[in-house]
Amino acid sequence: MTNFFENFINKRPWMKKYVQSFSTHFVLILVSLMSIFPFIWLISTSLKGSGENIFAYPPTIIPKDFTWANYVGVWQKVDFIRYFVNSMIVAGGTVLLNLILSAMAGYPLARMEFKGKKVVFFATLATIMIPFQAIMLPVYLITIKLRLTDNVSDFAGFVGMIMPFAVSAFGIFLMRQAFLGIPREMEEAAIVDGCNVFQLFWRVLVPMVKPSLAVLAIFTFIGSWGEFLWPSIVLTKESLYTLPVGVNNLQGMFSSNWRFIAAGSILSTIPILIFFLAMQRYFISGENDGAVKG
Repeated sequence: MTNFFENFINKRPWMKKYVQSFSTHFVLILVSLMSIFPFIWLISTSLKGSGENIFAYPPTIIPKDFTWANYVGVWQKVDFIRYFVNSMIVAGGTVLLNLILSAMAGYPLARMEFKGKKVVFFATLATIMIPFQAIMLPVYLITIKLRLTDNVSDFAGFVGMIMPFAVSAFGIFLMRQAFLGIPREMEEAAIVDGCNVFQLFWRVLVPMVKPSLAVLAIFTFIGSWGEFLWPSIVLTKESLYTLPVGVNNLQGMFSSNWRFIAAGSILSTIPILIFFLAMQRYFISGENDGAVKG
C-alpha cells in the first residue's frame, strides 16, 4: 500500500510538491498551537467566573461562565495605572538609551580603524554569554554606592532601574552589522558634500539603519517591559512598582486568585503587542540587516 501511494505521488510532480508543502505547514501549525496554548489558556482563565474550575482536566478553553469581572476587579483593586506609567517610563528610557548608545558604539566598530578594534568587539560580544544574574550583586552594590535607589528619590529609583540595561552587547553587535551593510560610497559622497563625522553619523547613516533600530527597539522594549527580577530587588516603594512586580503582588493580595492574576497578566501584555504591531514593518528587514557577515 505504501509503495502504491509513493508511485502515485511520484508520477504527479504537482501532487508531490503539494504533499510536501502540506506536511511543512501542518508541522508549523502544530508547533505554533503548542507554543501559544499557555497564552490561550491564560486568556480563558481570565474570562472564567468564580463558579468554574480553572484547573479542570482536560482543560476547557471556552469559558462556560463567561465574565469580564476579573478585568474590572484587577483595575479597581490594584493601582494598575500607576504600575503602567512606571513601566512605560522604565521601558521608554531603556529603549531610548539603547538606541543611542548602541548606535554610537556600533558605528566606530564598523567604520573606523583603530588599534585593538577586534579585541574590543570580541570582548563586547563575549559578554552576551554572561547572564545578568551572575553580575547582579556587584551591579546592585554599585547602584547603592551611586545612590540610585528609590529611598533617595523617585527619580533616582527610575534611573537605578534603567541604567543597568541602558546598553547591551546584542544591540552593539546588531548596529555594527547594520552599519557594515551600508556602501562606503554613501560616506564618501557625504564627506565630499562637507559633512563632518557627527553630521555623517546622525544625518546620513542613522536614517539608513532605521529597520535595525526598530528591531533593537522591539527586543529592548519586550525585555525591559517584562523585567521582574531587578525591579523587585532594587525597589522598596510600592508606588514605583512596574507591572510585572505589581502583577506578582496579586498572588498575595488575593490569596492566589488566579483569575485576577491571569487578567492582570493579559493587560500587561497589551502594550507589547501594540508596540510590536507598530514596528513590525521594519522587523524582517532589520533582522536581515543584522545578519550581514562582518
